[in-house]
Amino acid sequence: MPQSCGRFAPSPSGRMHLGNVLCALLSWLSSRAKGGRCLLRIEDLDAGRCPRSYADLIEDDLHWLGLDWDEGGSVSGDSWYQSHRTAIYEEYYTILRQKAEIYPCFCSRAALHAASAPHLSDGRVLYAGTCYGLSPAETAEKRKRRAPAARIRVPDETISFIDGVQGTYSEHLPSACGDFILRRSDGVFAYQLAVTVDDGLMGVTEVVRGRDLLESTARQIWLHRLLGFPPPDYYHIPLLLDSDGRRLSKRDEDLDLGLLRQRFTPEQVVGALACAAKLIERPEPISAKALIPLFRWDKVPKTDLFLPDIFRTPPETV
Repeated sequence: MPQSCGRFAPSPSGRMHLGNVLCALLSWLSSRAKGGRCLLRIEDLDAGRCPRSYADLIEDDLHWLGLDWDEGGSVSGDSWYQSHRTAIYEEYYTILRQKAEIYPCFCSRAALHAASAPHLSDGRVLYAGTCYGLSPAETAEKRKRRAPAARIRVPDETISFIDGVQGTYSEHLPSACGDFILRRSDGVFAYQLAVTVDDGLMGVTEVVRGRDLLESTARQIWLHRLLGFPPPDYYHIPLLLDSDGRRLSKRDEDLDLGLLRQRFTPEQVVGALACAAKLIERPEPISAKALIPLFRWDKVPKTDLFLPDIFRTPPETV
């Protein structure tokens, strides 16, 4: 049986907030509790929004929290940054072109949202296949006005899997996601392709991430199969919400590690999050390493978690 291998794969578009820390902690604990390996991959596909300085801060914050990794990050070189893996994605994009239909799509985001196509529960538009079947002449004419994205045609297939937190999940590809983008109109490869290729090549056997990415999983399992990679096991964890029920966001600078490190010790942060995730009964300070023997996935709730009270207390009273 292959050794368990997990990964933390942050997007360095800002300083980590507590929701990111919870994901990093549970991913690390899951791997370490199995005696497995931990990888750190930097998902900076959109290099303009993801400066290296934020990636460096993520590494520093993980060290501060007591979370280590066996391979990846800056010590392992540029190959662990998605912005440096374009040639690899190009190779597997070529393989996909041989196994499935990939076609140019000239639809803008604004046009898709303005169209009468079905909108899914998370606000995404179910692509109606508008550009599928364009003639060579029509395609050539549209290329004069706009660079196309590349979409992959999904089969009439239902993908089912058992998520380690959320349980059994099924998705009918045409009605749940439709033909999806593999490469953006600016030439950057899309998340769905990059993450599938990276997890496959890096030997990742388990993926821990927020439940907001659950709907991406069927597409990725399908791509894994097309490319000949064994799909990893998935664990989609609850999101961390503030007192108003709003999910934490880097954009709003909610309780990022820059602020938290001025107010709390690593053990306080880890203990409060471990209690919120039901790994321990009280929000007492504890090191990440001390949590390893206490970790079990059946303790972690399916439903979203509210921000622990300690983080709501005004700084001057802590």
